[in-house]
Amino acid sequence: MKILNLYLIIIGVCGLMGVRVLEDKLFYDPFLNYFHEANKNLPFPPFEWGKLILGYLFRFILNLIFSCLVIHFWFKNKEWTIQGAILITIIFFITFPIYLYCIYDRFEIGYLFSFYMRRFVIQPLILLLIIPMFYYRKQVGKLK
Repeated sequence: MKILNLYLIIIGVCGLMGVRVLEDKLFYDPFLNYFHEANKNLPFPPFEWGKLILGYLFRFILNLIFSCLVIHFWFKNKEWTIQGAILITIIFFITFPIYLYCIYDRFEIGYLFSFYMRRFVIQPLILLLIIPMFYYRKQVGKLK
């Protein structure tokens, strides 16, 4: 059973990596090259709001599914998986409108600020906080 759990965790991590590796093929994101070049003097890329928002939502859903897969089979606790999904969703719904405002403002609010808001929107960074948090929670639970 432990081998199956490890295999499913690896599938989740590979899924997250696949989302990142295939981002230019799977998602509509004209800001990939803009931020990849790390040149503030590049012209602001043209884009379509609807396609952009749908692309980010699709990416969020894929990241959420793979993140929940990792959380669930790492800790084998359905309640924690739901809590992790809620935390990831809350962070997304806080950072996504901020990032959309940055785009609306043409990144005048700050290039680095916009860059890091984008990171929270497109990458499952919160997973790197959730796993140690749940691990600590598991260890504290063993002490009681």
